[in-house]
Order: sequence, then C-alpha cells, then structure tokens
Amino acid sequence: MDETTHSLKRQAAGRRTGNHARSHASRLALAVTTLSLVASGLTTSQAASARGHSRLEVVPAPQVVTQEPANSSETACLVDVATGRVLYEKHGDRRMRIASLTKIVTAWIAVRSGKLDQVVTASPNATRQEGSSIYLAKGERQTLRALTYALMMRSGNDAAMAIAEFLDGSEAKFAEHMNREVRSLGLTHTHFMNPHGLDHDEHFSTAHDMGVITATALRVPEFHRIVSTKFYTIPMPGETWDRKLRNKNKLLWMMPDADGVKTGYTKKAGRCLASSATRDGHQVALVLLRDGNDWIDSIHLLTYGLTGFNRTNIGQLARPAFTTNVRYGVVDRVRLQPTGTLVYPVRPDEVAEIVTTAHTRPLGAPVRKGQVAGSVDYQLHGVKVGTLPLVAAEAVEPKGLWGRIRGLFAR
Repeated sequence: MDETTHSLKRQAAGRRTGNHARSHASRLALAVTTLSLVASGLTTSQAASARGHSRLEVVPAPQVVTQEPANSSETACLVDVATGRVLYEKHGDRRMRIASLTKIVTAWIAVRSGKLDQVVTASPNATRQEGSSIYLAKGERQTLRALTYALMMRSGNDAAMAIAEFLDGSEAKFAEHMNREVRSLGLTHTHFMNPHGLDHDEHFSTAHDMGVITATALRVPEFHRIVSTKFYTIPMPGETWDRKLRNKNKLLWMMPDADGVKTGYTKKAGRCLASSATRDGHQVALVLLRDGNDWIDSIHLLTYGLTGFNRTNIGQLARPAFTTNVRYGVVDRVRLQPTGTLVYPVRPDEVAEIVTTAHTRPLGAPVRKGQVAGSVDYQLHGVKVGTLPLVAAEAVEPKGLWGRIRGLFAR
C-alpha cells in the first residue's frame, strides 16, 4: 500500500458507489524541486523540506560516489544485479514490515507464469481489498499483463488479489507459492501472508532478502520492462475512456539512470522503496526500509553502486603463477593460465584481497597450448566469486622414445 492517491479513483467513481473518489487529476501529489547538494549528498532536513514543493524536477545528483553514503534508513541492501554481490548493507537481516514491496514477488511470479495474455476475471473479494486500488469492478475482465502493470505502477491491492486468485485459486495458496519461491533462492528470513503487503504480524522480510529478490526479478526482461515504464494504458470496460497509469515511482523522473522498482508505505512499515539504476550496461538494485528520506538516499546509494566499484574481469588481474606436472615431456612442468571471462564488481582497494585456489591435474606430453589442466576458484572476503578453467600457456613436446610413441597416438 502506498501513500500516493490514485487518479484512477476519479475515473471509476461513476461505476461504483461508496468509493469517495477524489477529484484531483492523474499525477503525483508529492514532488521535489531542484536540490542543492553538499559534498556527496543532501541533509535529511533539506530533503524533507523539498518534499513540500509542488513541482517534480530531476535532482542534480553526483555523477560519481566512491564512499558509502550516509542514509536515513533503518535497514538497507544494495545488490549488483548481474552477479548478486551485496555492495552495501545496513542491518540487512533485521526483520521488518515491507508494505507494497511484497508486490515485487507477486509480479515476479506473474511474469514467469506463461499466462500474461490470459484473461483474469475480478472476484468480489478482489474488488473489496483495502488501500491502494485501481478500482476493479466485480466481474471485470483484464489480462494478467494489464493487471501486473497496474500492480507495479499504481500498487493496486485489488490487482494483487486478482492475480493471486487467478494463478493459485486463493490468497492462502498464492502466499504458499510466494514462500516456496523465496525459499528456492536460499532466503530464510522472509514469510508472506498475502500478495499485496497490507500489515500482518506474520508477513515480514529483511532488506537483504528483498534485495536478493529484487535483483533476481530484474533479471527477467518482462519484469524489468514493467517496472521501468512511466506511463501505460489499460482498458476501462464499459466506459469511453481507458485507465491512464502513471508510475508512482518518482525516482524514474528524478534520476536519469533509474529504471525501477516499487514504492511502499503503511503506517506500521513506514516509507519503503525498492529501486534500481543502470549505467553503461551495469545495473544495481537497492532496498530501503523505513526511510523518510528514501528518494535522495536512493539516488546516492544507487550512484555509489554504479560508480564506486569497477566491473573487473577477475581472470585478467595480476595473479600467482599456476603450474602443473608434465609426464614424458621435454620439460617437467608447464605454466597454466585462466581463460574465459569472470566479471565482478570490485572496489580498487579490494583487488589485493582476492584469493585464488587452483585445482590442477598432471598432463602427459605432448601438451597442446590451451589444453585444459584444471580450474581456479576466486574468493573475496570469504565469498566465492566464481571459477575459471586453467589451460596450458604453451605447448610441450614429448621426450625420448616412449614420449615420441605417445605423441604419435596423441595426434
């Protein structure tokens, strides 16, 4: 559930009674004027005062942030999307309410269901959901794709319930589905009770878990397409107009690199924001929970994720000499080198901390240049980064009669 009132309320007012529709036009009610930055960021008081202005502008954010920015969140997690590396974390395993960030999982399930073009019929239960809504009418028919856009752009709780009931038959069964998906990622500090995020004592997650979930979902092209969309139109059955959806995520307008993901708010959860940004093909995802300065904090942390780390081909870094034994050759050992690409985000001061562990096997001459002779594991801060093959850096000719005989059969 989010704090921004839906313009769709006005569109649906003639179709439903008792909805107390507001008359304002379809646009974001909160806005931020041009903000002056001090060093690497704004103060909380500056950002708070800016939220009272009536015009939304791009914030002149720094192009480069190389040090971890201070922020106002209770918990936070910044993740490199391609590799899953956690780039920054603040109380990442603290159990928290996550409000409408829940819908990230609902959408992630929906876009992988293979049913996006199938038609969903809104049940009476779906239309009765509290909080943020696109004001579905009982029996209204929409494609799953349209409902997923409405879910992520306008935070429709009715859309969330319609999706859940369509895919799994009931709210309870869909919640079980959500929990299975999260466990499949190896996450153990998350539990869902509903598809929308309205407060429930047994509905919770952590910044770390939601960071991993968000990064995983962003690897699905259809999910990324939806959460990066600023405007979208879905039908309003029985009316001469369509629903005009404008994304509630103000970061899409405030930061040129931003391309997602989801806002969230309840009184108990506070302000929550999952966001993402991409620059030069590199994408990072960020989750901030209970952060009253979420827009500005997100800009600085996302920029840190994009510019504070070098996307480095680990195999091309200076490395120890790898060798293995050679039988029947003119030399007893051959030099090995890693081959392939292993790109990983690394701060300049971390390069010296990368640890390698080689797993080699002896070779028999003749040895071909490029012949595989094992592998090498890379670790950083005790976490395995990845593995590359080790291959012979040069050829080794056979030695003696037996070696030459072996060489005949090896050709």
